[in-house]
Amino acid sequence: MGHVRSRETVESALAMSDAGVPDRVNAEIHGVALRTIRTWRRRYQREGRICGGSRGTPCPRCDGAALDEEAYALLLGWYLGDGSIARARRDVFTLQIINDERYADLNQEIAATIKLVKPGASPCLRGGSTAIRVEARWKHWPCVFPQHGPGRKHLRRIELTDWQREIVAKYPEQLLRGLFHSDGCRFVNWASKPDGKRYYYARYMFSNESDDIRKILTDALDQLGIAWRQPRRNAIAVSRREAVGVLDGFVGPKS
Repeated sequence: MGHVRSRETVESALAMSDAGVPDRVNAEIHGVALRTIRTWRRRYQREGRICGGSRGTPCPRCDGAALDEEAYALLLGWYLGDGSIARARRDVFTLQIINDERYADLNQEIAATIKLVKPGASPCLRGGSTAIRVEARWKHWPCVFPQHGPGRKHLRRIELTDWQREIVAKYPEQLLRGLFHSDGCRFVNWASKPDGKRYYYARYMFSNESDDIRKILTDALDQLGIAWRQPRRNAIAVSRREAVGVLDGFVGPKS
């Protein structure tokens, strides 16, 4: 069984690595193998820190770093629909977006959007039986997604902050794209005419148990003048031809 090093030893070695101490010298100082130092560094980087800089990727909220607001509005929609944040080790958090594995283009879009919101991120796409989990670590995910909290979203209050509302007001289309592609769908429905013939029409449906999240979606639809209705308690539908046409311009079918 391998030796278990104290947290102080690991922290000291990582601090020296950040300061530019060569791995071999670092290993000798701390009495560990060279490969141990390299392993610690790799884990350090995967947990959201950057070798050579102890602070890691700066935060738009804590550090005043620039934020790609258009990408953020899209990622916010994905997060509210099928996203979650979990605490990892060393006060790092993992953002996870779940999507159907069939939609390869959307899964790549999620990963690319994460990289725009957190520059330098290396999102991981982890496969499951039917779904893909797109994951990325960062200490500041709760800062940029203050809706994070214990329990499922529909069992607690979900409310946008003032700065989030300002971004959504600028980019409602991106928010709606994220919401509809996460917890929604576009499909072709049919109805019968009096003469018995069928006619077909496209519609969008969004289903979510959270009253607050559905309200965030309908507020964005209202801002864009897109007609909607609520066919059942937990669902929002967009069925009018002109309204569907507007959504088709920036949401469209999943791919």
